[in-house]
Amino acid sequence: MPIIEMSKVTYTYPGSSKPAIRSIDLSIEAGEYVVITGPSGCGKTTLCRCLNGLIPHFYRGALEGDIYVAGFSVKKTPTSTLAQMVGMVFQDPESQLFLLTVEREVAFGPENLGLPREEVRARVEEAMNLVGIAHLRDRSPHELSGGEQQKVAIAACISMKPKILVLDEPTANLDPESALHVLNLLLDLKVKLGVTIVLVEHRLEAVASVADRVVIMDRGKIVLDGHPRDVLRKPLVEAIGIGVPKVVKLYNELKKHGVNFGFTPLTPDEVRRAILEVMRGD
Repeated sequence: MPIIEMSKVTYTYPGSSKPAIRSIDLSIEAGEYVVITGPSGCGKTTLCRCLNGLIPHFYRGALEGDIYVAGFSVKKTPTSTLAQMVGMVFQDPESQLFLLTVEREVAFGPENLGLPREEVRARVEEAMNLVGIAHLRDRSPHELSGGEQQKVAIAACISMKPKILVLDEPTANLDPESALHVLNLLLDLKVKLGVTIVLVEHRLEAVASVADRVVIMDRGKIVLDGHPRDVLRKPLVEAIGIGVPKVVKLYNELKKHGVNFGFTPLTPDEVRRAILEVMRGD
């Protein structure tokens, strides 16, 4: 059974006359790294809120269809239970951080699970070491850089040992270097912990080559879903205003002039090696 299963999901916020998402069918296997992208206002954040129970338990509105996470019905399961399976990281990490030190932030979740002190301490150490923030343990989260704050928010989720990590544009407010550090961290966590990652992201240059799937949304619907090599070459992606990686754009132009690699490259190194192969063939 997939770890995430959405079937015919439509949701309308209270007071709104039209759905934010419509007829969403989405199935994600355990351990997958799935990137969700699309124009602003297309429903990406709403979809994420369905995965940890914010919809329908906090945002009431009208929810149709079925959502199952780790075998639990989101409609029937309280958010306190879902929070132990789904870690959520938002665009603005500062809105998630409210305690006096980094260590206290990371310990907050396990403590609220009522775990023994030794278990809490072990989880905090493990999470801070995995994320690389152990040296910040006594610092106030609000004195940290945006990238450091985002790592604290991720560590706070990891300490709960979730099966799924959902991140809603975690690099939106970060400079390119800090954004790359956070995205590299996510890949590292996937490899080390086997956690399922659902990432809403616009910087496709940095994630296309490591994601298992890319899901494209537009006007509340999923319009494309598949491997990045298959999805990002589609004309529809650029047509709806998504920033396609430059290497994909380059390859699309090369194809117009009769150069065909036989696959869509996702990194500059893949382009270089493919061009050398074509030249050898000539």
